Amino acid sequence: MLQFPTEILVVVMVALGFVSLSLFALRSSESFFRRFEGAFIKLAERKTLAIWFLFFSVIIVRLAVLPLLPVPIPGIHDEFSYLLMGDTFAHGRLANPTHAMWISFETFHVNWISTYSSKYPPAQGFVLAVGYLLGHPWIGVLLSIAAMAAVILWMLQAWLPARWAFLGGVLVALKFGIASYWMNSYWGGAVAATGGALALGALPRIMQRGKIKYGLLLGLGIALLANSRPFEGFLFCIPVACWFFWWLAGKTKSGVPMRARIRNVLLPLAALLTMTLAFMAYYNWRLTGHATLFPYVLNARTYESTGLFLWDHPREPLQYNNQQFEEFYSGWELQNYNNSWRDVWRVTTEKLTRSGSTYFWWGALLLLPGLPFAFFDRKMRLPVATLLFVSGGSFCVIWSMPHYAAPATCVVILLLVQAIRHVRTMRAFERPIGPALSRAAILLLAIDVSLGVAHGVCDPLKWACTGDPSRAAIVKRLSHTPGKHLVIVRYPEGYNVHDDWVFNGAEIDSAKLLWARETNPQQNQKLLDYFKDRQIWLIEPEEDNTELIPFPLAAPQPKN
Repeated sequence: MLQFPTEILVVVMVALGFVSLSLFALRSSESFFRRFEGAFIKLAERKTLAIWFLFFSVIIVRLAVLPLLPVPIPGIHDEFSYLLMGDTFAHGRLANPTHAMWISFETFHVNWISTYSSKYPPAQGFVLAVGYLLGHPWIGVLLSIAAMAAVILWMLQAWLPARWAFLGGVLVALKFGIASYWMNSYWGGAVAATGGALALGALPRIMQRGKIKYGLLLGLGIALLANSRPFEGFLFCIPVACWFFWWLAGKTKSGVPMRARIRNVLLPLAALLTMTLAFMAYYNWRLTGHATLFPYVLNARTYESTGLFLWDHPREPLQYNNQQFEEFYSGWELQNYNNSWRDVWRVTTEKLTRSGSTYFWWGALLLLPGLPFAFFDRKMRLPVATLLFVSGGSFCVIWSMPHYAAPATCVVILLLVQAIRHVRTMRAFERPIGPALSRAAILLLAIDVSLGVAHGVCDPLKWACTGDPSRAAIVKRLSHTPGKHLVIVRYPEGYNVHDDWVFNGAEIDSAKLLWARETNPQQNQKLLDYFKDRQIWLIEPEEDNTELIPFPLAAPQPKN
């Protein structure tokens, strides 16, 4: 990737090059660009074809760059939790029974009481389950990103002329479909973004036509938001709901009769949302034993030492079953945020930096002159309101990954395209320099993505999608070694607590390979007795370490 200050220099050089063409070679340059853009305009006018074209293009392009960006290896705690969920769903279950040796298998962001299950909402798990059933969980990620790009294009077609909507779809494909951790990890983002696009794309169509299918698509979008990013999704839905009920009450111009509004839109929407709430209650009950207790909340009560929002104060220290949890929850989390103004400023700056790298690129600076016009456009009031609500909520929470704000992805793209449209009207010396600036901005995005792919960079936030190849190498080796295996992980002093190795799938007893923590001697002995039919190994994870030692020959166990 280009590194500052090189990026600014490249932006200026490319912009000057395009502006020079518009000043000194306007006729020939415009002729070239119009021929190039004309083919895409013809495709964009065939709206359904454009949607399918974008869907398959995302898949084909990402598969084509597999030699440079291979199938991602999980490495982040959250990824492993989502993968557990996907594996559980692929086995036809919502949750797994608590294992007798669960203390040895305890891992981050996973509940063990009253069931063995991920703490996260289920939507991303269903995506990964599709991947598991098709051969690999990443297939589900690939399909979800392609679907996200297609649905955002469908949403943009309701707000913009066809050619500009297609440009927005291309921006989504470039920004998220190749060298982004949304594509190159298992964290998610696409499902919530799809939910937001469905909701915001259905509303204008509902007000114009009042058909049943659009009411159902609005409900489906809300359901996806509720089961992927429930907090940010709720904030997204506040202005959406206000606009919808304003229309339902007859306060906006619409050719849809009141009876049709209720019969075709309100009743199907209400039925779908009722089923969504029933499913969420049932899901909670199956995982936590209580219909109103979310797995995320249960996990926070069990493990978290900090709160969720910036104003929350640290809790009383909790007792954990292993040293890694102690270091993570009582150490790193409290050091990361301890309820001071300095911490507020630091995490806010972190959110801005991370979100900027995920949703924008350096060339987007050329679009700044058009951004105020986009924000104050009367037609953009609802999208801007949803963006403000989601952004405000994102800045109120402590943690700062960009995909938390995924419901508003379609709005970001919509406003960027609107900014491009306004920039294109700019003139200097009676020459149209606006088209040159907008084309330069898009070219710079393509250059940025291409350089990332060429250098094997999966995302500007490299750590967000770079798994541990050492653990993956052991998994591959033992998967081809006869018999069943249990790897006991002994963490050396000073080991990075974010690079945890203990993760297992939905099946414990029947799994060919299991990972367990070395805890206290009593628990370790129980573990050995329980799995006496397995070959047991010890490993001390360090950088590039794949040495497995037969456990009876290993060094003495700690006496803690």
